Amino acid sequence: MAQTIISVSREFGSGGHIIAEQIAKDHGLKFYDRHLLDDIAAENNMNAAVLEKYDEKPRNAFLSRRVSGFSNSMEEILAEMQFDYIRKKADSGESFVIVGRCAESVLSGHKGLISIFVVGDDEAKIKRVEKVYGLNTSEAVLKMKRHDKKRRQYHNRHSSFRWGDSRNYDLCINSSKLGLDQTADALEDYIRARISQMQG
Repeated sequence: MAQTIISVSREFGSGGHIIAEQIAKDHGLKFYDRHLLDDIAAENNMNAAVLEKYDEKPRNAFLSRRVSGFSNSMEEILAEMQFDYIRKKADSGESFVIVGRCAESVLSGHKGLISIFVVGDDEAKIKRVEKVYGLNTSEAVLKMKRHDKKRRQYHNRHSSFRWGDSRNYDLCINSSKLGLDQTADALEDYIRARISQMQG
């Protein structure tokens, strides 16, 4: 099989993470999400728990500064470490599924990249967040808004295009219409067609 890299970005509560895991499982591909911090921590003799505090978060503009091209912001430093890690995996020829981390932008030059953005209807996302995190409706709405704001700021800081802009992904899909399982199935049909095209 030709190298295939599937990047999945998602709105909070859309189930995009679960969909990405299912795609990786069904295609027998490595799966990378926040747990790649464990590898980065081990490689750099750092504490993974410390790194998690800065994962996919925008820099604090009041506490960070850049001198001679180098930033003292842990958010920025960790982002670059993750981008280097992702590039290294891609350059090795490995096929994998990755969630978030601006992968669709970081790896935009790779021929085998398939980029996906998963959205959802607000009502369905709220119900999902309520169930998963044991929250009431107002708490779920606030959590959704907070996470999506951080993701948007992080992505827009490190990417040449806006988070969620459909023109910059191969496929955008609303998981609320078919449910998570059937959304994964629909995406896999598309992925198989793309793989066949790349091999042709």
